[in-house]
Amino acid sequence: MERRRGLLQIQTGAVEEKPLQTVSDLFEFAEEVGIDIDEYKMGLAESLSIPLPDGRYAIAIDPSKIISTADAKAKLAHEMGHCCTGSFYNKYAACDVRQKHENRANRWAIEQLIPETELDNAIANGCANIFDLAEHFEVTEDFMRLAVCWYTHGNLAADLYF
Repeated sequence: MERRRGLLQIQTGAVEEKPLQTVSDLFEFAEEVGIDIDEYKMGLAESLSIPLPDGRYAIAIDPSKIISTADAKAKLAHEMGHCCTGSFYNKYAACDVRQKHENRANRWAIEQLIPETELDNAIANGCANIFDLAEHFEVTEDFMRLAVCWYTHGNLAADLYF
């Protein structure tokens, strides 16, 4: 399966292809494509992404709500998914479905952090359950459930299968 980088690669030109395996990789990629990432205390929200008036994107992450490196990686990749796919919802639009945009961001994050061939290889090499797979890919178990659901069932309704 080919790794895709989303709309930003088209808009910004060629971006060097390298796997997004660590939080540092995600920060480097964000810098390459011009996504600003800042720490910000946000009350209820843990992270958010927004399009800026000049066409760039920004991500805010509340560091007090990040519980692990795996959690940071999953949240940052999800927010980058919003930016790289242009999936932002408008609470004032009558026909805008929030979950559609959340799913698009999650699919982008999954395909970047856990390519299908690498998931298949991990399973073939003995990762036998969600916990083992999450540890192998350094993501949260909830994120891993979404990834398995996406590649197995073609949807992100993990609560129906796990």
